Amino acid sequence: MARVKPVSQLTAAQFDKLFPNEDACKDYLVKRRWPEGIVCPRCGNENVYPVTNRPFHWQCSACAKAGGYRFSVLVGTVFENTNKPLRDWFKVIHLMLTSKKGISALQVMRYMGFGSYKTALYMCNRVRAAFAEHKTDKLAGIVEVDETYIGGKWYNKHKDKRGGGGTGGIGSGKTAVIGAISRKGKVVLRVIENTDTATLDGFVHEAVADKVSLICTDEHSGYRHLSRDFEHGVIRHAAHEYVVGSVHTNTIEGFWSIFKRGVVGTFHRVSKKYMPLYVAEFQFRHNNRENPDIFGAAVARC
Repeated sequence: MARVKPVSQLTAAQFDKLFPNEDACKDYLVKRRWPEGIVCPRCGNENVYPVTNRPFHWQCSACAKAGGYRFSVLVGTVFENTNKPLRDWFKVIHLMLTSKKGISALQVMRYMGFGSYKTALYMCNRVRAAFAEHKTDKLAGIVEVDETYIGGKWYNKHKDKRGGGGTGGIGSGKTAVIGAISRKGKVVLRVIENTDTATLDGFVHEAVADKVSLICTDEHSGYRHLSRDFEHGVIRHAAHEYVVGSVHTNTIEGFWSIFKRGVVGTFHRVSKKYMPLYVAEFQFRHNNRENPDIFGAAVARC
């Protein structure tokens, strides 16, 4: 019999069954946060004991000698010092993961019944910050690298989007984002200040493994030195080239399409200040798209 493909997202019914109350959420968080056993978040001591009159609280025996330290399951997480139930946080994470192009804070506010837009935005941004991957495995195989520009004023848009004028760029108020994607694999994204050779070259060396079989880029001059260290294939869009053998950038451009539709269609406008948070959200969702435990991975990051 054929193997059933894992379901990488919880349905609404599965969510309600798995998290019927706060204790179920806290128990789930304990198991995801400390899969090898509970440790003190302050000193890393494994010799902790539960506080009998306070569920999901522990006392550290090592810190107790230095004046005592009692901690809960929420200490050191994005859920700490919040007046919202943990189940509400889990529901927000669930909504963000099940929306391919993201879900706006306004929609979260309406769906969850929050009385404040700021509350919904705060919760979403805290979760996005937890999604940020500071260290990732370097990409291997065939890797595509490309940069894109997000935002800007209407009159600075690309000429084919407004009927004429310049192409626009960082100087026109846009935010530059660079991405590297392994075909049928993961993506690495960064918000960058400019698209000069040093920036693009530095990103590629940071994101791509030394033994990569091929790097595909467009004809941007910032990639001109990549051939010194990598097998480098260039696709010349200005010459109407789109696929030359195995050389193309269609995979990363497909990702940009989803990302831009999320920014334009869901969030409508994202400032440069908060762009890294949205980039982290789309990167996490893409890299865990086939993870049968994507929700557990998200909670573990929080």
